Amino acid sequence: MTTQFPRTTVGGVSLSRLIIGTNWFLGWSHTGAAADSLIRNRNATPEALAEILEVFLNAGVDTLMGPLVGHQNLATAIEMAEDRAARKIIKIDTPIINVNDSAAARKEAAAAIAASRKNGATFCFPHHSSAEQLVNKNRQCIDRLPDYLKMVRDEGMLPGLSAHMPELVVYSDLNGYDVETYIQIFNCAGFLMQVEVEYIHKVIWGAKKPVMTIKPMAAGRVTPFVGLSFAWNTIRPCDMVTVGCMTPHEAVEDIEISLAALERRPPDLEGRSSPNKTTIMKG
Repeated sequence: MTTQFPRTTVGGVSLSRLIIGTNWFLGWSHTGAAADSLIRNRNATPEALAEILEVFLNAGVDTLMGPLVGHQNLATAIEMAEDRAARKIIKIDTPIINVNDSAAARKEAAAAIAASRKNGATFCFPHHSSAEQLVNKNRQCIDRLPDYLKMVRDEGMLPGLSAHMPELVVYSDLNGYDVETYIQIFNCAGFLMQVEVEYIHKVIWGAKKPVMTIKPMAAGRVTPFVGLSFAWNTIRPCDMVTVGCMTPHEAVEDIEISLAALERRPPDLEGRSSPNKTTIMKG
């Protein structure tokens, strides 16, 4: 695959518009224990993960999002893939931090953010489960968020916000918080989205910074063609789509479907197999 994936710029850094997600590397299927186990068994070694990452890197998809701390297989796989493809991966870390309002909690949060930098992150976004604890809907603000964003800046990384709750995007823009980008769930099924698809679409288009959308296939509830075609055709040219996959073949398909959507053409894919296709499906 020679085509290099289109890029955008976030905080002065050039990123591939397709971002490598890690839920389907680490065993978070959003389906059940059996699917989680399938993922972990399939990708139990750095070699298995490196094979997938290499496909992305060879297509110019060099941006990865996910938790970096505590996942040694992933860290080793990144190094292996970088060596093979002779290309570095740009890392977006989403650490869970302690946001309690105490000196001890702030020290713990600072240590978690420092660990992101030690793991080579360029971007560091407090995980949505942490940031959303600070949302004050009454005052339309995110309490003490600037403290954590400053910790990210102080470590030499670029800050952003990971959001399941769309208020994080809206309130951050409203208050001018020091963020370079947002993560926001967006898919055609409305999976895990807290309000209607149409409203999140409006939030994304109104955001003052580029948006990294996640879960385009609703964690496997829609096909890659449906989920990715919807995502690419409903976001802005500056925005991104984060995709998770479990095998190198799936990575190839996701890249081709995405390029086809951006280039306004049908994807060049093999048809689905079935025991007895009808005539119209054999073409």
